[in-house]
Amino acid sequence: MNRGCIPTKTYLHNAEIIENIGHAANRGIVIENPNFTVDMEKLLETKSKVVNTLVGGVAGLLRSYGVDVHKGIGTITKDKNVLVNGSELLETKKIILAGGSKVSKINVPGMESSLVMTSDDILEMNEVPESLVIIGGGVVGIELGQAFMTFGSKVTVVEMMDRIVPAMDAEVSKNLRLILERKGMTILTGTKLQEIIEEDGKLRIKVEGKDDIIANKALLSIGRVPDLEGIGDVEFELDRGRIKVNEYMETSVPGIYAPGDINGTKMLAHAAFRMGEVAAENALKGNHVVAKLNLTPAAIYTLPEVAAVGLTEEQAREKYDVQIGKFNFAANGRAIASDAAQGFVKVIADKKYGEILGVHIIGPAAAELINEASSIIEMEITVEEMLKTIHGHPTYSEVMYEAFADVLGMAIHSPKKK
Repeated sequence: MNRGCIPTKTYLHNAEIIENIGHAANRGIVIENPNFTVDMEKLLETKSKVVNTLVGGVAGLLRSYGVDVHKGIGTITKDKNVLVNGSELLETKKIILAGGSKVSKINVPGMESSLVMTSDDILEMNEVPESLVIIGGGVVGIELGQAFMTFGSKVTVVEMMDRIVPAMDAEVSKNLRLILERKGMTILTGTKLQEIIEEDGKLRIKVEGKDDIIANKALLSIGRVPDLEGIGDVEFELDRGRIKVNEYMETSVPGIYAPGDINGTKMLAHAAFRMGEVAAENALKGNHVVAKLNLTPAAIYTLPEVAAVGLTEEQAREKYDVQIGKFNFAANGRAIASDAAQGFVKVIADKKYGEILGVHIIGPAAAELINEASSIIEMEITVEEMLKTIHGHPTYSEVMYEAFADVLGMAIHSPKKK
């Protein structure tokens, strides 16, 4: 809430408003002076108000349940108690170590420059830089890159992999790149960062095989790593800097549970929430509930949004004989009426049994629509069973239905396949 999901969505809503202003004239809305500037001080104030509202709500919930809150740095002692700020000792029977994660850094010369920001820093910046280089084309980098590009920055993304958001389905990644480039973002994939040089108040960013990039600011956005500060005197079994847990969220040390980013299993806020519920129930009642995380939906809040659940096409083809269904928002009534007709829904299914293996969306309300797909897969509904449902009209969700129908060649709003 403080430095991740919520602040970035606040920024991206501003970007959405700006894009809508740009579309206004085409919809008969006459704005005499469409020029704009972004008052970053006011945006920071708005972000803080949103965050404080939510944080205050959680604090109120804790009070209502009689939870004692001790503010400070907690570490675990060798006797499996908790020491707060090095002085206050809390005696415990069970411990839930939910330390979360921190920004990942890389050892590249010049990275220590004050002009190079982390994803935490950029959400406190009170200006819109003339030019901004995003180091890392993952979810956070692309989201913040889109926001500042819409605010007016010249944005360049440098990604070492061969495509942006590489965890997503390749077709979706390619489509998102085309959309962002049309909007003005420069994207360099398969590009390795070599050095950052601060000169004359700007950054010279040297990349392998390409011309230097000159920018006012840079954002280091290469992901996050578990924050192990709370471990203290206890030795846990680790895997590449992550605390290993079993299906009950219990660590190698009996009675200590480690849900969320700190175990590196699925570094998403909603996955952490579910892991936290499982850890709490098992700590109180004994290990009996498991965390099933393989069907955790994921979303990127770009414009348009991207979302996914289950296997990508590449992953599915390694194990199954697959069939693919796809339907474009360009043929959807609500999307056309809403000036949001970019993107598609893609369904991956097992040809033998009709099992739904994955759903991938790029388009309007993708982050909302994916929850329907997640529920469908979790309930083991087949493609044929999905087609017995009725989706409201006009809605974006009709694209979901048509994509499922297309798996079987039954999407009547698609041209007949030869």
